[in-house]
Amino acid sequence: MTTLDRVPIGDSVRIERIDGMDEVSVRLLEMGMTPTTSVTMVGSAPFGDPLEVELRGYRLSLRRSEAQRVIVSSH
Repeated sequence: MTTLDRVPIGDSVRIERIDGMDEVSVRLLEMGMTPTTSVTMVGSAPFGDPLEVELRGYRLSLRRSEAQRVIVSSH
């Protein structure tokens, strides 16, 4: 397992869990980043922040610090 910020562009992974119990973790869950959801890394800004992912039929931009809280595994 690894974190979402380390997934190469173009790869798809499955969310295992969100680390933490604060408002950032809750916000990630509210945005649809729930366990067993598939996520594809679409791209990143020139300096690596933010990251763009696709899940549940939409694209989402995340700060790298937020993506570090998302524990993922390969399919």
